This record gives sequence, C-alpha cells and structure tokens, in this order.
Amino acid sequence: MSDVVLETRGLARHFPSRHGAVRAVDGVDLQLRRGETLGIVGESGCGKSTLAKLLVGLERPTSGSIVVRGRDTATLRGAEMRRSRRHIQMVLQDPYTSLNPRMTVGDIIGEPYEIHPDVVPREQRVRVVQELLDVVGLNPDHINRYPHQFSGGQRQRIGIARALALKPEIIVCDEPVSALDVSIQAQVINLLERLQREFGLSYIFIAHDLSVVRHISDRVAVMYLGKIVEIGQDQAIYEQPTHPYTQALLSAVPVPDPRLRGRRDQIVLEGDVPSPVDPPTGCRFRTRCWKAQGVCAQHEPQLEMRPRSPHPSACHFAEVRNVIRRY
Repeated sequence: MSDVVLETRGLARHFPSRHGAVRAVDGVDLQLRRGETLGIVGESGCGKSTLAKLLVGLERPTSGSIVVRGRDTATLRGAEMRRSRRHIQMVLQDPYTSLNPRMTVGDIIGEPYEIHPDVVPREQRVRVVQELLDVVGLNPDHINRYPHQFSGGQRQRIGIARALALKPEIIVCDEPVSALDVSIQAQVINLLERLQREFGLSYIFIAHDLSVVRHISDRVAVMYLGKIVEIGQDQAIYEQPTHPYTQALLSAVPVPDPRLRGRRDQIVLEGDVPSPVDPPTGCRFRTRCWKAQGVCAQHEPQLEMRPRSPHPSACHFAEVRNVIRRY
C-alpha cells in the first residue's frame, strides 16, 4: 500500500537467559499508515517497550523484518542504519532520565545535527534549535539552560523537539505521558496532535492508560505476552472488543459516571501472567481465559477476521462483548 510508512512482518526479539529464551516480542505483524496514530496497549511486561526499541533500531530483531520507506531496516548496518534513523525517531518515557543533565537544552536538541551534519549547516543550528523550542511551546531564549531548570512537562517537550530535529516521518512514543501529572498529560497530548497536523507525522503511541490511547489513536493494537491479540479502529476496539483479554482490560478502566458503574461488566482475571520463557501452548491467554476449551491448548489462534468479530482477533471464540452495558 502506498500510504503505509512502516510495516513489520513476523517481528521477534528473544533474549537468552539461564532458563531459555525470553520471548519479549514473538511474531508481530503491524502496518502504520501516513498521518495515522497507532496505539499499542497491554499490561506491563507484554513487550510494548521492546517493540518500540526494535522499531527505532535500539534492539536488533531475532527474526522478522521492519520495512521503512521500502527498506528492511533490520538488515541495515553502520552508515545505512544511521541514515534510516532520520525517518523514525523516538520520544522516551521518563523526561527526568532521558535528557543528559550535563548538556544544555540547545546541545540536547542539536545533537542529532552532530550525527547527521548534512541536515543543517553548523552556522544555522542555533537558529533551528530555537525554532524547535518555539514549535513545542518553550521559550527560545532558554536554549542555554540545563534540564534541571525545567519541569517534567517542559522536559518532555524538549524530548519531543529533539525527536523533531531530523524532520522524521514516524515518531515512536513510548509511554510519553505516564510520568506526568494528569493536567500536564493533556497538554503534551494536545501538542503531539498539533504537531501531527502541522508536519504530517505518523505515530506509534505506546501506553498502558487506555483513556489516553483512545483519545489520540486512530487504530489500536492490543498486546499480550509478545503478540498482537486484537487490532482495529479505536472506536471498534473500545465499543466492540472481541478478544477476552481486551474485554478484561477495558473492564478495569475506571468509570467516572456513577450511573454506569452498576451496569459494569467487571471481569477479574484469575492466575498470574505466564512466563515469556515458557508461554502456554496454543493460545497464550488460555490459562486465564473463561472461554478456554481444548482447541485453545492445541492450536494457536491467528490474528485474523472471525465470523463474529468486526476486526482481526486472535481468539477461536472471538465475539463482541460490551463491557459497559448502556440501557
């Protein structure tokens, strides 16, 4: 598809351990379209951050491909890899540890130009960095300040400015607002949406806060134990979830309207999340699923359209279940 800017096929990352390979990401197929925000949700430890690192080249895949601008970046090395990273950048989770405290804001945002000196001539870099500060809502005159002189929300804006420096097409946001106060979260989300409109950016937006993901995403992918178990348009995922794991996640979201709390379909999962070193046979969710039957242990369900599902779901018994019943 001409509007697909990023595609993964069978993407996997296994980490060796004393007890066997930790299957952090284990066969992920995704497509990101131009100007789209693809949200990725799931519990802690399901592989979201490892997937983010794979997409930007901070981790090398064990197998599979990552196609950006028609090239498989998983096979690139050296100068070719550095050139490909211009097109996909990352906003990290913690604004307090992702910025070097010994560098000024100007040096932090301008560092990409040291790695890619042909992007902006040296004599123009101060001006360009000041323009980036202005774009993300910071005072350009603060270019010589250090990270400790900014608040958490301001530091995350600095991280966003750094990600914009090379004019990428894709930005991977790895839980960019989870360390911020709720009011500041809204400001950062609004900034990301404005930048997307102005620069035509495509986002991979990773988070565990389902409310934030629903607000910003066009499509949503749900991860469990290194695999995508359901994917679809944001409204369809939230209002017509078909995979039991998605339904359980949504049932745990707080409901602000007290009139709806009594109509809530509360789903309490039993048991612990299986180890990624030795995941269950067949469906990985079957050990905690109330729908599990014999076929679930024998055959792993593929992420595909199902007879009673409006979007792809990796469940043999996928069907719509409204977590909040509205009368």
